[in-house]
Amino acid sequence: MKFIPPFGLGTFRLKDQVAIDSVRTGLELGYRHIDTAQIYGNEAAVGQAIAASNVARDELFVTTKIWTENLGSGRVIASLQESLQRLGLERVDLTLIHWPSPNDEIPVAQYLGELLEAKRQGLTAAIGVSNFTIAHLRQAIEAVGVDEIATNQVEIHPLLQNRKLVEFARQQGIHLTAYMPLAYGKVLAEPVIQRIAAAHGVSPAQVALAWSLQQGYAVIPSSTKRDNLAANLVAAELRLSTEDMAAIEALERGERVANPGFAPRWD
Repeated sequence: MKFIPPFGLGTFRLKDQVAIDSVRTGLELGYRHIDTAQIYGNEAAVGQAIAASNVARDELFVTTKIWTENLGSGRVIASLQESLQRLGLERVDLTLIHWPSPNDEIPVAQYLGELLEAKRQGLTAAIGVSNFTIAHLRQAIEAVGVDEIATNQVEIHPLLQNRKLVEFARQQGIHLTAYMPLAYGKVLAEPVIQRIAAAHGVSPAQVALAWSLQQGYAVIPSSTKRDNLAANLVAAELRLSTEDMAAIEALERGERVANPGFAPRWD
């Protein structure tokens, strides 16, 4: 498997031409990791932007995610094939289970086993999970082995640091991808973040992203604005001090943004 690029372009809530423009601009600016999902309804738009770019396929890292309705027997592989058609790709670099089956109606071992088979068939270079709790991760490890779990993509930002889950993942050697790393902009309004940003001569968004990157997470912020897309990338060059990191750590308050009714019981 290719190493997961630490900086990706998220496409959640981006549709049609907006998604095409965001991905096209991102690719022009140097993004090479593009994150989409079946439920986003934008795989075709993402594929269109990729096809229109002059970026070689082997330079790109494309992630998609299997939606909960496609976790039933036989649907995982079939739905991934449909995703590939929409994306216009022969395979993706990473396929994630987007959420555990609601109320655990379908066993983790069943749908992860099918996803592993999709990898064996060459439809995806790697597999992983998203929104998995410690209990779900344990089941995933039992089902396919820890080495097959390329990442657990979960909500992590200064206001929700997910420490129990992070600690467990690190103990097991499971990589983490932080989605919603800016908590829809809530993080940017924090005085502590603003103070650190001013001290470094950077933006609050760059501070929040650097905080995640410095902990070894991959980040997948999204934006429709070229200036923001460019500025976000620069966060990879920012080094926060131990004092900065400690000050941001103190912002933890369990403020979860993504919490649909079918979400698992969080750690």
